[in-house]
Amino acid sequence: MEIPFYIMIPFVVMLLSIAIVPLFAEEWWESNTHKLWVSLALGIPVATWLIAVGESDDLIHQMIFDYVPFILLLMALFVVTGGIHVAGNIQARPSINLLFLGIGWVLASLMGTTGAAMLLIRPLLSTNSERKYKAHTVIFFIFVVANAGGLLTPLGDPPLFLLFQKGAEFTWFLKLLPQWFTVGAILLTIYYFLDKHYYAKEDKEAIAQDETNVEPLRFTGLINIVWLLCIVMATMFINGKYIPAMNEEDAAWYIKLLREFVFVGIIIASMLTTKKQVRIDNKYSWAPIIEVAVLFIGIFATMTPALMYLEEASFRIHLPWQYFYSTGGLSAFLDNAPTALVFHAMAHGIPSAGELVAGVDETLLEAISCGAVFFGAMTYIGNGPNFMVKAIAEQDGTKMPSFFHYIIQYSLIYLLPTYVIVQLIFF
Repeated sequence: MEIPFYIMIPFVVMLLSIAIVPLFAEEWWESNTHKLWVSLALGIPVATWLIAVGESDDLIHQMIFDYVPFILLLMALFVVTGGIHVAGNIQARPSINLLFLGIGWVLASLMGTTGAAMLLIRPLLSTNSERKYKAHTVIFFIFVVANAGGLLTPLGDPPLFLLFQKGAEFTWFLKLLPQWFTVGAILLTIYYFLDKHYYAKEDKEAIAQDETNVEPLRFTGLINIVWLLCIVMATMFINGKYIPAMNEEDAAWYIKLLREFVFVGIIIASMLTTKKQVRIDNKYSWAPIIEVAVLFIGIFATMTPALMYLEEASFRIHLPWQYFYSTGGLSAFLDNAPTALVFHAMAHGIPSAGELVAGVDETLLEAISCGAVFFGAMTYIGNGPNFMVKAIAEQDGTKMPSFFHYIIQYSLIYLLPTYVIVQLIFF
């Protein structure tokens, strides 16, 4: 069916609300209840229109089979990693911060960008507690750990897992190692010299205090390593590839959401087996995950017509660089998982002189994968962990840039040129 332009206005308003409202009503916007009001006020009219025109199936799929798995995976990782406490205090030198980001960069493909980000953001903030200039560290943490690092396995980022379910082999994503290394090396190098610049500007007394108050690192709540492995295994094996009944059209909803029930069980197990003091020491709060949940329920609902429009669009793109920038550009503002599926569908039928992977030209699939993962860092809403990291940092007292300042002062300056280099080399 033809999608009228006006029904996509709520999605634009939703994005603008996230970007603009905090600028003139910051205190009001801090309430997650108010965010929920905005999400419902914009999402319910779109849902009503979809039902009225007979497109309720798209709405149901988007909210139940896309949003619910999305938020439950994030919640499971948030709860489990929030039960691991790293005590102690090490010096917040640029080399130490670089090590934090480098470890997260590697872990992101092993436990997912959300898992790596939630595991390391709190100890990173604790390490930098004496420093005044630390917002740039959190932002590059979003760039490298919450996004770019998760390119090498289907576990790394949701769009890759969906492409894995479409037929790409688990090990195929290792072919993206050159792109992964190029982006990571560039961003980590930039970060190191940027942090050295800010470190030189720090108050001498604060640096002296940081150098004096040194304690060895200690870990508690390690039972959550088991639950983290359970999340990884559930994500890897509880899906239609290994349980065909989950892919059947007439399968009951609870069969299709079997993995999500496992996630709920892991959340409960983590809460029951973790000592309360561990979460107290972590300054654990449900506020960051609630913020993500209420904002993304509005984003998922209002973006449904936009995704339908893209799926039915008559325009065709053929070249890898076109897929890289198109997938990336939309992944910065839409959730990158359904965006990757849309461009995967568009790539079907394009003649290929090379090997087909998941039914499309291999080079096109590489461009789609890189665009979806890398460009998710361009805005706070490009990938779920971005907002969670921002919320945890602000809760800890770090002043983070606004939506537009994040884009203008950081994304356009550091990320976009890096991605242009990647495109010129590989696509």
